[in-house]
Amino acid sequence: MPNPPAGLRADARRNRDRLVTEARSTFAEKGADASLEDVAKRAGVGIGTLYRHFPNRHALLGAVFADAVSDLLTRSHELLDDPHPCTALVTWLRAVITHASEYRGLSRALMSASHDDASALARCSGPMREAGNALLLRAQEAGTVRPGVSIGDLLQLTNAIALAAEETPDDPELADRMLALTLRGLRA
Repeated sequence: MPNPPAGLRADARRNRDRLVTEARSTFAEKGADASLEDVAKRAGVGIGTLYRHFPNRHALLGAVFADAVSDLLTRSHELLDDPHPCTALVTWLRAVITHASEYRGLSRALMSASHDDASALARCSGPMREAGNALLLRAQEAGTVRPGVSIGDLLQLTNAIALAAEETPDDPELADRMLALTLRGLRA
């Protein structure tokens, strides 16, 4: 996950921290496609400063979502001790959907970044894939999830579910219904 480069001057670190804080607020209010110029302005810096710290939108998104990804990773490790491996996997997938739904447009960005291993946002997904894969393997070893299912497929499905829910805000139960339907197809 993206961390501030070592050796940043104090003022540069403050600028970077303000950019991440304001990006988090801006993306929550206006979605992941919000204007980067607006983010820079809200942080009290110029657009050049934003691009010095974050060369593109995915780099900034990666920094913004690093804390949430850390929470999801912690949750996945806790769920490895759950006596019901399939329930643990479902619980974690629901948390991923909730996370992806917090920022309008994040699901679309995550889906597009999954095909670009060099992007900062895709690098954030590497640890997520490992964490989810550990839960998936437990469920497969327990015989509750069919063997041909991959964590990449599940993460794409969770992003698609979050995107569908985002596009249908008047149906708050949609994500749960779609996840339940998806999971019926995964069972061994």
